[in-house]
Amino acid sequence: MRKLILEVQMSIDGFIADANGNTDWMLWNWGPDWKWDYELRQYHTNLTKSVDCILLSRQMAEEGFIAHWANTSENPEDPRFEFAKHITDTHKIVFTRTLDKSASIPGGWDKTDIAEGDFVDAINKLKKKNGKDIIVYGGATFVSSLIREGLIDEFHLLINPVAIGGGLPIFNTLTSKQNMTLVKSKAFDCGMILLHYKL
Repeated sequence: MRKLILEVQMSIDGFIADANGNTDWMLWNWGPDWKWDYELRQYHTNLTKSVDCILLSRQMAEEGFIAHWANTSENPEDPRFEFAKHITDTHKIVFTRTLDKSASIPGGWDKTDIAEGDFVDAINKLKKKNGKDIIVYGGATFVSSLIREGLIDEFHLLINPVAIGGGLPIFNTLTSKQNMTLVKSKAFDCGMILLHYKL
């Protein structure tokens, strides 16, 4: 069965954004100034290329995730080109109760669908389909709901060398503990630490 993978950057104190949703404290915030070292860049790129389906929250779709990586994938000289091209070419599914395809989103709906019905049922059906693994990118609310329901199979937590004192967590809605198995931990030269767990 396909796995659902979460790759997310976090602060040392466990937040994925500050209280206002800002992520400018991250060592790399998806921009052209990619401050990760080569080994971490390759890890991220290879993880992205291991999937053939991307789940997005409505927030990510409306904030321009699709357009951002489509624009990046147009420049082969950009160091982000390889994974940006894969993101652009990969099937994407947006989870929303308020959007339909008549709505305009940055980058448009090319290779992008809207999930139908309950998100738990929709994801479980996706996992049972043939194909490579699935990765999710989303805001704290969406990701928290997936974690709470036990839908994430692998966690790739990228810890930034900064504490921000408060903000948006992703493990705060659990109703019972989730025991995880450590697959790998690694410190990178740029100061980031990878914690890779499976549920």
